[in-house]
Amino acid sequence: MSLQPDFLKLLLGRLTLEDIPYHEPILIGTFIGVSLGALGVLGALTWFRLWGPLWRDWITSIDHKKIGVMYIVLGLIMLLRGFGDAVLMRLQQAISFGDSAGFLPPHHYDQLFSVHGVIMIFFVAMPFVTGLMNFVVPLQIGARDVAFPFLNNFSFWMTAGGAILVMVSLFVGEFARTGWLAYPPLSGIAASPDVGVDYYIWSLQVAGVGTMLSGVNLIATIVKMRAPGMTMMKMPIFTWTALCTNALIVVAFPVLTAVLALLSMDRYLGTHFFTNDMGGNAMMYVNLIWVWGHPEVYILILPVFGVFSEVVATFCGKRLFGYASMVYATVVITILSYLVWLHHFFTMGSGASVNSFFGITTMVISIPTGAKVFNWLFTMYRGRIRFELPMLWTMGFMVTFVIGGMTGVLLAVPPADFVLHNSLFLIAHFHNVIIGGVVFGAMAGINYWFPKAFGYRLDPFWGRCSFWFWLVGFYFAFMPLYVLGLMGVTRRLSHFDDPSLQIWFQLAAVGAGFVALGIVSMIIQFVVSFLRRDALRDTTGDPWDGRTLEWSTSSPPPAYNFAFTPVVHENDAWTDMKRRGYVRPVEGFIPIHMPRNTAAGFVLAMLSTVCGFALVWQMWPLAALSFAVLIAGTIFHTFNYNRDFHIPAADVGRVEHARTQLLTSHV
Repeated sequence: MSLQPDFLKLLLGRLTLEDIPYHEPILIGTFIGVSLGALGVLGALTWFRLWGPLWRDWITSIDHKKIGVMYIVLGLIMLLRGFGDAVLMRLQQAISFGDSAGFLPPHHYDQLFSVHGVIMIFFVAMPFVTGLMNFVVPLQIGARDVAFPFLNNFSFWMTAGGAILVMVSLFVGEFARTGWLAYPPLSGIAASPDVGVDYYIWSLQVAGVGTMLSGVNLIATIVKMRAPGMTMMKMPIFTWTALCTNALIVVAFPVLTAVLALLSMDRYLGTHFFTNDMGGNAMMYVNLIWVWGHPEVYILILPVFGVFSEVVATFCGKRLFGYASMVYATVVITILSYLVWLHHFFTMGSGASVNSFFGITTMVISIPTGAKVFNWLFTMYRGRIRFELPMLWTMGFMVTFVIGGMTGVLLAVPPADFVLHNSLFLIAHFHNVIIGGVVFGAMAGINYWFPKAFGYRLDPFWGRCSFWFWLVGFYFAFMPLYVLGLMGVTRRLSHFDDPSLQIWFQLAAVGAGFVALGIVSMIIQFVVSFLRRDALRDTTGDPWDGRTLEWSTSSPPPAYNFAFTPVVHENDAWTDMKRRGYVRPVEGFIPIHMPRNTAAGFVLAMLSTVCGFALVWQMWPLAALSFAVLIAGTIFHTFNYNRDFHIPAADVGRVEHARTQLLTSHV
């Protein structure tokens, strides 16, 4: 009998009943809501007998198109969670003045701003851009899939596994209270002895492995699998931005993995890499995390620059102005993104010479970004602009992002940064470029390529409602923060004493309400579009009259993408093919070799997630067992994965014949 508690302690580690926050009404309400929603989804899947198709066609799929869609769905789901945290923070700040303490205790509020940043960067913005790259790049370069299809499936489920760990922290234990970058000594074991920082570490480690492998995969795909005739300087701009983005990922994410490993050693093994004693140096953590962190913001923004380039050319009916300069600007941004990280800690005593160097490089990096904006404007000049949804998001981006860029140049001046550092001005600037750039770009890309993915457009009315609510809501939510920042109001505070500040926080809360309406409108747009899909289905096979190679396929494309390998002669491949009088072949089809679906990626990623959860709670037997099975499963799959699968020529011909009349009549 005396051994039983010790045995349970060994199995459960630090986990006890007290770690379930049943005493927090907000968390209990959230848990009930999430549980009811999950039960509703499970019930619908069971009622409509969708478990089989879901498993066969999606969960185990290694088709880059379906994996790209799943990335974007993950981003949309996590957007709801991350935005919910933002609404709670805005409401707390709007009412917590003077004698009113608001409705969020400081302990909970600190978790909210930490998890909000982690979710929005790692599990909303990253899945959005990775999903767009996964879906579009192989189609744009004339490839049938990515270079390593199984690795693509595994990468997605590793990202989803990291998101699962973050979501579990809401109901079992708690999340970090350190901010989204978890600076020591606050993230050290002395200041944060609970499991919050451990959830942070292992969720990012699991997701980071998936992101890094995805970067390797897409680089190999772009470099080695381009269609005949597609030289580097004939690649679409979106593919160029994807190549540079994934080069950044492959170089930057190992730094994140290393710095989190060192932090976990400080917490688990008692080492002193980032402590203030025993030879440690907390500033080393700040350097390393921003060596990853600043290229990360360009990892997010570069792909949407490619999205806007495709959208502007399509909806202005013109070839993109200054193609070569756009390529060079993208490469310059990629290189310079490694030379600006120290502007995040100008105030930490690096000295005037170091601050001057990084201030100058930060200003210089705005030059190629500005060149891109001018190229888009010159493309629009005297173009026949069609104000479709993707173009609306693009124009909203151009105004909003330029404002955010100018405030960034202001923060690049060290004396100004000394005044504005750690203020709400910084929060406004960061959201200005991330929402106005990444989120608006993701929405433009989703609306632009949705008909390519599903064969019908998204409903324009609800799409316009979503756009205008987002645009107006953004300005109401964050322009007041610029004002408050200039007044010296510090970020991350949950209570204020000066009642004259309250009106600005109330305006910001109103803005969050408008953004909420934008998200609701987007959800309605998806539902209405599905219900009206026959009316919204395009009859030409080329919904937007796009200019690049992906539009030469049917909508949605078949599993094999291209029955015949296309030959590329110009930058705007599909426009050039139509000009040359392209006619789809009607004979000569041969069996197409395709990789087989597999459950291994899902299983291995879930094992990684279980291992991460066990490491958070120090369940050492479960951690060791799951890690051992993970390694064994990886080795077994490596040597036993059957890739022999062919689509018969008759099936290929049947699909191609069904689309021939449609597409050739459009040409």
